[in-house]
Amino acid sequence: MAALIEVTSGVYERELRVAVELARRAGEAALQFYGKPLRVEHKEEFDEPVTQADRALNEMIVRHLCKAFPEDGVLAEESVDTERRLSRERVWMVDPLDGTKGFIAGTGDFAVQIGLSVAGRSALGVLYAPATDVLYWAARGHGAWVLRPTSEAGKQARAERLRVTGERELSRMRLAESRSHRGPRMDALVRALGVRAEVKSHSVGIKVGLLVERQADLYIHLSPKTKQWDTCAPEAVLAEAGGRMTDLWGEPMAYNSPDVLNRNGLVASNGAAHDAVIERIGPLLAEFGRERV
Repeated sequence: MAALIEVTSGVYERELRVAVELARRAGEAALQFYGKPLRVEHKEEFDEPVTQADRALNEMIVRHLCKAFPEDGVLAEESVDTERRLSRERVWMVDPLDGTKGFIAGTGDFAVQIGLSVAGRSALGVLYAPATDVLYWAARGHGAWVLRPTSEAGKQARAERLRVTGERELSRMRLAESRSHRGPRMDALVRALGVRAEVKSHSVGIKVGLLVERQADLYIHLSPKTKQWDTCAPEAVLAEAGGRMTDLWGEPMAYNSPDVLNRNGLVASNGAAHDAVIERIGPLLAEFGRERV
């Protein structure tokens, strides 16, 4: 926590401290389940797997957030959603285990994500990857930071400021992609952009981590199936690192709406070529019959 104290003060200071502590505690709990027999169930509503780890982490995070910020709303993946949050200006967006498929498969591609939306926009985000012990955090006006484990005995890790790449040439951009098989529409989009290099991961948060770590420049999700808890925390980190996240049409991501799905997909980039990407994919969206909802 000392590294966090060095770079965090003023607005959102308490929120960041609480979220970072909870993300770390949840990550430690996740590792108690990781690599061991899991009880995998199927969530019909979102066509996704869920394990006892997802539910245990969710319960712990939500309980502590409600205690620390009783006036705020909460939208969490494994909690029953209610209309109460819609009347709140500040709403926490919790994905206790982003990348459950990676968690089940043992790839290490999973993260605890805790975000805060204010007036419908992402304002704060904490991403913690337990398998690698890498922590990302950001809040509006604070910048984006990473804390990595140190291998030197007796040496305390120090936070590093994050900054995305400045790459503008689409053909030289590296695409963060899902490990699962992609469809013909995504193939067509990649060809249209001229992207040649790809880096694969399960988790939305880990993909955004690739962008802020300058290992990738672009991430596109055509499907309308990501949820607000998938993107709130990663967007805050990406934005404070100089990047951008919008829907496929270049419009801002919206949070704390009744429908939790990001039905208009998403484009996350280093920001430098974001408008060019949106312009390039526009004709393809029309060809696919996609219209903004």
